[in-house]
Amino acid sequence: MTSQSQGIQQLLQAEKRAKDKLEEAKKRKGKRLKQAKEEAVAETDQYRMQREKELRMKQSKIMGSQSHLSDEIEEQTVEKIKELNGSYNRCMESVLKQLLSMVCELKPEVHVNYRATN
Repeated sequence: MTSQSQGIQQLLQAEKRAKDKLEEAKKRKGKRLKQAKEEAVAETDQYRMQREKELRMKQSKIMGSQSHLSDEIEEQTVEKIKELNGSYNRCMESVLKQLLSMVCELKPEVHVNYRATN
């Protein structure tokens, strides 16, 4: 019986050692998973920051060129207004004379499509 009891004791000890090793392996696996998750989060955060930085650079480049374009358009508008004012000042006198002469100098004529009815 002692040999059976020793065999049972050995089996129980072997089972306990196996159980301990299994728990230790589960703990190591949990640690590895946690570490992998932390590394993945850190990597995604780094990637996100890099992409946001690129986006800000592109936005500033586009916004900078847009403000330059708006300045250029404003300058062209001011030039065109000056040109139109100059043209107005040059032609105003002659246009007014033509208009007044057409209104004031009437020449009564019979229209070409008029038919006399007698």
